[in-house]
Amino acid sequence: MAHFAKLDENNLVIFVTVGRDEDNGKEAELSARTGDVYKQTSYNTHGGVHTLGGTPFRKNYAGLGYTYDASRDAFIPPKPYASWVLNENTCLWSSPVPYPTDDKRYSWNEATTSWVEMV
Repeated sequence: MAHFAKLDENNLVIFVTVGRDEDNGKEAELSARTGDVYKQTSYNTHGGVHTLGGTPFRKNYAGLGYTYDASRDAFIPPKPYASWVLNENTCLWSSPVPYPTDDKRYSWNEATTSWVEMV
């Protein structure tokens, strides 16, 4: 089943819908038929990896608030914090400090740009 993201004039995803099977691979036709801009998205793609072993498509499944970047042909989620940087391979945001690996739970503190243990 095909999934499509409707984009606004800034390439911001404003709606994601399940398309008709016959629309698979035909985003230009869907856009022409509706008068809106649609880009196909893969429900099974996250961080540039297809979760079922298939071919990844546009780096990430589109969500509300994501941006479609035409130069990367990728959907990029909203930036969660000002200090985070875009991973060019996954088109996901990464913290400037790696998440601790001690099996404790942490939340990000933007003021100190560090992970703070949740108690």
